[in-house]
Amino acid sequence: MPVPVMLSVEAKTKELEEHNNINLVNLEAWSPTGLFFGLFLLIPILFVTLPLVYRIIMRINREPLLTIALIVLSAAFFLQAKEVARKKKQAYHAKINAISIQQIVLKNAFPALSFTMPIEFVGARDGSNRNFVVAQRGKIYVFINKPDVKESKVFLDIESKVTAGGERGLLGLALHPNFKKNGYFYLNYTRNNSGLETVISRFTTSKVNSDMADAESEEILLTFKQPYGNHNGGKVAFGNDGFLYIGVGDGGSGGDPQKNGQNRTKLLGKILRIDVDKKSGALNYAIPSDNPYKGNTQGFREEIFAYGIRNPWRFSFDKKTNELWVGDVGQNKIEEIDIVTKGGNYGWNTMEAEDCYGSANCESGNMILPVWSYRQGSQTGNSVTGGHVYRGKTITKLKGKYIYGDYVTGNIWALTLSAGGKYSNELLIKHKGMISSFGEDANDELYICSYGDGKIYKFE
Repeated sequence: MPVPVMLSVEAKTKELEEHNNINLVNLEAWSPTGLFFGLFLLIPILFVTLPLVYRIIMRINREPLLTIALIVLSAAFFLQAKEVARKKKQAYHAKINAISIQQIVLKNAFPALSFTMPIEFVGARDGSNRNFVVAQRGKIYVFINKPDVKESKVFLDIESKVTAGGERGLLGLALHPNFKKNGYFYLNYTRNNSGLETVISRFTTSKVNSDMADAESEEILLTFKQPYGNHNGGKVAFGNDGFLYIGVGDGGSGGDPQKNGQNRTKLLGKILRIDVDKKSGALNYAIPSDNPYKGNTQGFREEIFAYGIRNPWRFSFDKKTNELWVGDVGQNKIEEIDIVTKGGNYGWNTMEAEDCYGSANCESGNMILPVWSYRQGSQTGNSVTGGHVYRGKTITKLKGKYIYGDYVTGNIWALTLSAGGKYSNELLIKHKGMISSFGEDANDELYICSYGDGKIYKFE
């Protein structure tokens, strides 16, 4: 499988059978517009050419050159009609850039804008009606949340600080809950500092221009080394409790060779939670009083909220239930969706979703299984992108459903809580591109970042 230059998907050694019972539509079907237009042109052409063919047959021995010319002309008319229909089909799909399964459409939200490798979309909830887009190499853009917006502005450029490539780069942005007043925002990025490391830092918006950050205002809160270049996680987000949550991968390579996921003395392979409004001792943050390992005597890192995570590629909070939803990228078999709770152990690398990892049997103990998972394959996908529980007002049929996707195949699904506490899964739409992230605007409407074409698409 080809791997994108920047946001790579790990090589998968097996393609296993699907278990989600998904039946995709014929993705090569002609669009209704293209098919109608092609037939419209073809029918009169046939009326013209068939009599000519008959006459040609009758005169073929007397006028061979005329016969050949008419045959070539007829073929040319037919091929032209087919080409027109093909272009109509191409234009139709380019317009929506997706195959709709459940009458859900992905619309190019801001046609005049495009970004280089966008991996985060964040709506400003400060009354300004603005959106922010994070580009992996180290820039953040800001623009008005209107479909006809003509340009975006560079809000912050830290490309000189960021080590980008593969799964490295500027990976996450979170606006402080009181962003309107204090102008604080928080970043997660990788840099080279005698080896690769993750940086969690705070910046401040310029006091004279709200569409520009103060590039000199950085205050580094937390750093930790990355032994390999992949599995950096990268998401940062504030919970309803006001604390900053940080998604951290297991350190990379493959299979968690350092066994960081189950090692609570390490920050790797975890969801962290810190209080950025306070400082404690030498720390530029404080440990929330109810963090599960606050004050422990076993050497466990007090920042840990949950562990046993492989590579959390995007998480979000349900604004109604406060549940923390995490998309955790799998190894060679299974992609998983978890609802993460305080102190929870989500299995890696003893387990990969519901399966034992690396052996036929394992001791699952207190490990929490995913609420949903899917086997890797050409029809399902190979790298989950975590999404959001839809709480917007535009699409009634999606309310309360968890919307997520796969980076590789472009599949976008909806999880619905069914009777008995089980979840059912339905395929909504297939995006013809790589889904690097889901995001929300200030009205809780849902968007995706399309990594390859650099566009932002909105659910309608």
